[in-house]
Amino acid sequence: MFSNVTWFMQTLAIIVLPLSSAASTSEDRESHGPVLSYITSIWHNRLFLYSAAALIFGIWFSVKVLQKKSVPSATNPLPQPVKSSDSAKDTVAHVSGVKIFFGSQTGTAKGFAKELLDEVEASGFPCEIIDMKDYDPDDQLADEGTNKTVCVFLLATYTDGQPTENAEWFCKWLEEASTDFRYGKTYLKGLKYAVFGLGNSVYTGHYNTVGKNVDKWLWMLSAARIMTRGEGDCNVVNSKHGNIQADFKAWKMKFMNRLKKLAKGDKKSCNGKCKSGGSCKNKTKHEHGHEERSEHVIQTVNAEEDLFESSSDEEESGLQDEKKGPVVDMEDLGIIMNGVKKAKSKDGEQMVKLSKVNGVKMAEDEEGRREMITPALRDALSKQGYKLIGSHSGVKLCRWTKSMLRGRGGCYKHTFYGIESHRCMETTPSLACANKCVFCWRHHTNPVGTEWRWKMDPAEKILQDSLEKHQNMIREFKGVPGVKPERYEEGLAVKHCALSLVGEPIMYPEINVFLRLLHSNRISSFLVTNAQFPREIRNLVPVTQLYVSVDASTKDTLKKIDRPLFKDFWPRFLDCLKALGEKKQRTVYRLTLVKAWNVEEMLAYADLIAMGQPDFIEVKGVTYCGDSTASSLTMANVPWHQEVVAFVQQLADMLPQYEIACEHEHSNCLLIAHTKFNIDGEWWTWIDYERFQELVQAYEDSGGEQTFSSLDYMAKTPTWALFGAEEQGFDPTDTRFQRRNKAKNISGC
Repeated sequence: MFSNVTWFMQTLAIIVLPLSSAASTSEDRESHGPVLSYITSIWHNRLFLYSAAALIFGIWFSVKVLQKKSVPSATNPLPQPVKSSDSAKDTVAHVSGVKIFFGSQTGTAKGFAKELLDEVEASGFPCEIIDMKDYDPDDQLADEGTNKTVCVFLLATYTDGQPTENAEWFCKWLEEASTDFRYGKTYLKGLKYAVFGLGNSVYTGHYNTVGKNVDKWLWMLSAARIMTRGEGDCNVVNSKHGNIQADFKAWKMKFMNRLKKLAKGDKKSCNGKCKSGGSCKNKTKHEHGHEERSEHVIQTVNAEEDLFESSSDEEESGLQDEKKGPVVDMEDLGIIMNGVKKAKSKDGEQMVKLSKVNGVKMAEDEEGRREMITPALRDALSKQGYKLIGSHSGVKLCRWTKSMLRGRGGCYKHTFYGIESHRCMETTPSLACANKCVFCWRHHTNPVGTEWRWKMDPAEKILQDSLEKHQNMIREFKGVPGVKPERYEEGLAVKHCALSLVGEPIMYPEINVFLRLLHSNRISSFLVTNAQFPREIRNLVPVTQLYVSVDASTKDTLKKIDRPLFKDFWPRFLDCLKALGEKKQRTVYRLTLVKAWNVEEMLAYADLIAMGQPDFIEVKGVTYCGDSTASSLTMANVPWHQEVVAFVQQLADMLPQYEIACEHEHSNCLLIAHTKFNIDGEWWTWIDYERFQELVQAYEDSGGEQTFSSLDYMAKTPTWALFGAEEQGFDPTDTRFQRRNKAKNISGC
């Protein structure tokens, strides 16, 4: 410090002396002594002295500042690279372990938790799985932030956006704590977490609501998310990676990479693109001041029915430009909202052309639409034996077709209505459905939706390919032991079409064109609908037999069993039954009994039957199709045939105009028929198919003026098909085959 002062004084003297000397006059030097003259010169030129001092001090200060930046000080040296063997940093554990919390109703989230557990443990981190119903957040959750545990939350969204039963208490506590001043806004400070939500984008009002809420509540309590929230979509059409399993796999890979970085001391609390579409808010301290405000904006936007989640490619691409930027300010929020509205309105303008057939919305720009069958969906359905047609249709060989080819009996439609099962083609022009029934025998691998939003194939092409693929499957049975040659030849000529394979056939905008093509090829039509499209039912052309699935008789039970996508599902359901009552051709209620779910609703069923006045009521016990993560149905929900018979007898006693007509014990199914089909003590439930083709042709030729009713093409029911017969609905011309031990082959083939 002393040397700095000396240098400063010497410099000052060098500058000031010439100035003072130049300013002193000869007269001053003569009248005063040398010392006094020198001092007098300084005083007279003090302004120059002050200016020089300020200049020198400024230069000196600037030099010192630059030296501090370029030369390491003794108190704050630059970090030197050290070897891992002697580094104290490497001995610090930044992550002590991982805890995986799951909220699951059907087991999907629990399965993901086990999958993640294996991955984490394989990477050398301690890990445990926690069922949220067994965890007390009030006593334990705050401690997770002090022991360096990373908490992972795998959360499914259940009915109406509510948490699953095992996560209900945890979510309730977390929501209340996030707004309770007694906990404080920093209650979970230090807690590191990641969230992956499981949902279905077709439920637009509450898609992944639980995952979003838990993410928001944790953030409000100052917990630090280590990565962007993941969202798995059960809707294979909108899923980013093809299905929810692929969505989780992609998120899991990102999580493992983030966990490994975190273990090395990476303190960034978020990595990669954030949900708003911008970059991370926590990468630099400079941006920290914007973090709280931007996170609040993002959470607010996400809360508004997830405005950034889009159901179409057009909306997503239209919003990309609006979502860029590191921070979402309040000023920018208006721009984003306008972008959303513009994208929505653009989509609304596109979706204005209505089909003249059934009123389903159609896009004017067909080329801009996506295909219903994604590559992942194609793989899943192909493994199940489907022969896919075009971009939204499929055909599959029914097991009863195979059975009747071998002379081992036909399906219940053969017993009730005289269908030749080996000549029946099971197909659908729409794999999409508007329900997610718990007993879905396709395990929800098909897409779902409430309106037609895909590319559309022509009906002629669908029928042509369906017949071709069906015939190819029949040809595979040529020469197979047990197959009757005459039935093989008959099977190549399709006579019946069951539009009940999967999905909702009535959603196909050109369903009437497809039905007319069937009839023009003298193929009967059996169409099944899930009672959610009343207008489409009213607009249908005559069908050989029109089915409506009545899976429950009350609003709550229907919601529980069918899990419909429409919010107004119950009014739609009732209107469909009324629309069915307006039809003149054969109509059927299909009741599926699920034990412990809907078998106790006898009076309510009777009221629904009185509303629609169907010609027939099929009552069938639910078929168990194996374990599925999409359904909680088990063998305990399958009623015995005796239980179905007892239910039908009680129901028939409550219906004055109906009686039990037929039984098919092999399918666990009975038929209740209107008494108008009981003529002189004999049942006429079978169908005169040739007569139907004549009547429907006359109807078409007359432009719809020459109508006909279900009584115009009925046929007499054989005695072996009647209820109470010794055969119990099995055709005596065939030989019944019962496989009691699958390991023992008693068929000879």
